[in-house]
Amino acid sequence: MSIFRPLHDRVVLRRTSPAEKTAGGIIIPDTAQEKPVEAVVVAVGPGARDAQGQIAPLTVREGDRVLFGKWSGTEVKVAGEDLLIVRESDLFGVVATAA
Repeated sequence: MSIFRPLHDRVVLRRTSPAEKTAGGIIIPDTAQEKPVEAVVVAVGPGARDAQGQIAPLTVREGDRVLFGKWSGTEVKVAGEDLLIVRESDLFGVVATAA
């Protein structure tokens, strides 16, 4: 269920939880944690118009896990939830799940 319907080639993301420990077991305090660059796609727009005026659908779908740039997008709060709105071109790729 989408709580927000993005327009054009925009994608709504929910960041994944940041790592609370390093690989060596050191606990990272909240103030030192970096914002994650991995997120789950919550909603996608219909797509952008191409040169002929046709809508080109987006390649990402709701539920995809994606990587994006650290400074990409606009942070918003919708229905009490922190979300990120980015253009599809700001996404680096979809994280494949092991089958």
